[in-house]
Amino acid sequence: MSPGSPIVDALRAAGCVFAEDEAALLMEAARDPEHLQHLVEQRIAGMPLEHLLGWVDFCGTRMVVEPGVFVPRRRTEFLVRQAASLGKPGAVVVDLCCGSGAIGAAVHDALGTRELYAADIDPAAVACARRNIEPRGGRVYEGDLFAPLPRHLMASVDVLLVNAPYVPTDSIRMMPPEARLHEPLTALDGGTDGLAVQRRVVDGAAEWLAPGGFVLIESSASQAPETARLFTGAGLVARIASDAGVDATVVLGRARESVPHP
Repeated sequence: MSPGSPIVDALRAAGCVFAEDEAALLMEAARDPEHLQHLVEQRIAGMPLEHLLGWVDFCGTRMVVEPGVFVPRRRTEFLVRQAASLGKPGAVVVDLCCGSGAIGAAVHDALGTRELYAADIDPAAVACARRNIEPRGGRVYEGDLFAPLPRHLMASVDVLLVNAPYVPTDSIRMMPPEARLHEPLTALDGGTDGLAVQRRVVDGAAEWLAPGGFVLIESSASQAPETARLFTGAGLVARIASDAGVDATVVLGRARESVPHP
């Protein structure tokens, strides 16, 4: 794509930092010149590039992402790497607040999970997640947190993945328009301090984890100590992992191994 092409110039004028790359991707996605013009106009108007393409590059794989669904961030790949380093081949994995299901799908690809489940309260997210999870042999459920999961999973989940909303309500208005206007509020708003959904996850996590199982929650650097305290209060062994290079923070909680009775 020539740096001086009209499409590149239009995207750059709209504030697209990687205008040349985006122009090439939009041209690849376009069915015809009219469709290309529509895609460019939508991008200039602020539609997320991933929604226009129908996919996001996440952990080296194109994951389906549809309009109205939360777009997985690059920093969340750190959560996947952490999960892959802790889990074992054949692990039972649950992706809670799954959005597109990209996190669960990526961990499955890394571990070769035995069972993969995902859940989200948003019907649009569930429909999208099924396109990423079901081809990998997994199941996706619609409902609030743990409520829709099969009961047989209780005390048997090896890796619980959680990218719950953690933006404080008053900070939503400061988010980029791409997120604020095009992603569901349920995927962004974490309540007054950003931890409302995380508290509910931690409250229920222990009864779903297998002995020695892990729960991993994406957080911010400032919120992570409180999230770790929530884990400790729920009887989990907590630690915080971070990667400054991608501005990523994950709080990990491990269920204690069962102690045999004498």
